[in-house]
Amino acid sequence: MSNEQIKGQVRKQFAENAEKYVTSVGHAKGEDLALLVASSQASLDMKVLDIATGGGHVANALAPLVEQVISLDLTDEMLQVAERFIRGNGHQNVDFVAGDAEHIPFEDDFFDLVTCRIAAHHFPDVLSFISEALRVMKPGGRLLLIDNVAPERDENDQFYNEIEKWRDGSHVRAWRKTEWIRMLELAGFRMETMVSFEKHFIFEDWCNRAGLPEPESKELEASMLSAPSVIKKYFNFEVAQSGRLVSFKGESVYIQAVKAK
Repeated sequence: MSNEQIKGQVRKQFAENAEKYVTSVGHAKGEDLALLVASSQASLDMKVLDIATGGGHVANALAPLVEQVISLDLTDEMLQVAERFIRGNGHQNVDFVAGDAEHIPFEDDFFDLVTCRIAAHHFPDVLSFISEALRVMKPGGRLLLIDNVAPERDENDQFYNEIEKWRDGSHVRAWRKTEWIRMLELAGFRMETMVSFEKHFIFEDWCNRAGLPEPESKELEASMLSAPSVIKKYFNFEVAQSGRLVSFKGESVYIQAVKAK
């Protein structure tokens, strides 16, 4: 599948489920969002770019603390729900721009902060995203990145990415922590911080948020329940007495990296 076909799937997926991402507890709240804001060193003279803004939660949290936020997203419907959400909270210093994370429509050395939360696993060319984030950032500027990550062991990585792709066709890849460090440093960033978070996925909510039809949800559940016990143990499966899969656990990371002056 070409990059443009993948992006078409992303647009379709998020256009159909935009409102769910605004109200999703995992997206709207969480320790990771609080850490991003607390670590941002935000000041009222800063310009911020929030890449793949989704429901607008990062932009909404940073808006009172900075001069301007640009909310960038590939999907018009996501921008519309993000704008309703953010304007509804009274923030007028956020602009909403349709754009591609891999071809950012801004000049070099423009932003003090670039953020991206729970989105990079949808990018077909993550190296272009990293390169573009570096390009539009001022020297000394920082990237604040949050995303789900794959485990380091091959079989666990394969399992996690396969179930995510089954649940959501716009999923490209959750990268390993070591892959993120390598990609960012090779691109020219200097790593400052990495913090890991346990992610608790409630199976039914996880499927519903992606708009997965019930028959496919049942197939996915059966496939997951047939996984080897070592996989079930690693991902901490919670199975009800009825035999239904209640939840499982994954991991996300907060990454802070700086552009050399």
